[in-house]
Amino acid sequence: MVRFAHLNPESDQSPELFVERGDRFVAVRDLGESFGSLQDLIEAGPEALSRITSALAELPADAGIASADVSYAPAVLNPPVVLAVGLNYDEHASELALDNDSGPVLFTLFPNSLNGHNGTVELPTRISEEVDYEGELGVVIGRPAKNVTPEEALDYVFGYTAINDITARNVQFAEPQWSRCKSFDGFTPIGPVVVTANEIPDPQALAITTDVNDLRVQDSTTEFMIRTVAELISSISQSLTIMPGTVISTGSPGGAGRSRKPPLYLTDGTVVTVTIEKIGAVTAHCVAV
Repeated sequence: MVRFAHLNPESDQSPELFVERGDRFVAVRDLGESFGSLQDLIEAGPEALSRITSALAELPADAGIASADVSYAPAVLNPPVVLAVGLNYDEHASELALDNDSGPVLFTLFPNSLNGHNGTVELPTRISEEVDYEGELGVVIGRPAKNVTPEEALDYVFGYTAINDITARNVQFAEPQWSRCKSFDGFTPIGPVVVTANEIPDPQALAITTDVNDLRVQDSTTEFMIRTVAELISSISQSLTIMPGTVISTGSPGGAGRSRKPPLYLTDGTVVTVTIEKIGAVTAHCVAV
């Protein structure tokens, strides 16, 4: 069981890869490894993860820095692609009045949208005053996946994380694709950590909630996915090779702000937190610009 995060150093250096250990974080470089990012580690293969696990066990309990003192970068920094799945919960498809019968609805999220836990999300009020939240389970692929079956699909998972798939709804419903409406700068908070797959043997048994300020707006479990994590990986891999480090954002349960009466959109000063069982909570602080 290993939990990885990218943390921002106090200087102007790039974010650095750390391992969570209790209430502290240990830099991967202090474990004798030189991986600059989680992507580098994943590409190095399972032997690298085994070395880190062994080295971590040898450290004294007070090694590293306290969790309370860290600043988070995106838990995944430079994935080959972020593949988002739309309409993967019946309740969410119904509340948006959109069809989910054809097969997995796929679109990509641009890398500029990635954001870290406790990061600032700038709300582009000149373009949209209908910015919405979507709590989702994120899956990080560990090795190339092509033509895999659902039965073997989870063997290709490196780990899991929490994602807030923030969406400019007016843009979404004005265009025939969904990449732009979800890829504004900072619109994809991801983290706080990536939890290795051995900690979550069943990704369909995780509670998922979203809170906007003090209001619980989404409260569900991943068991209600229309297509399971294994089925999604298998389906996607039939048409393309899913490369190591790819993130799959697996869809949002019901309770989106657009569906509430009156609608509940993100505004200046809003704090929104997505929490997933066994992973943790990723929080975004909204600022109107």
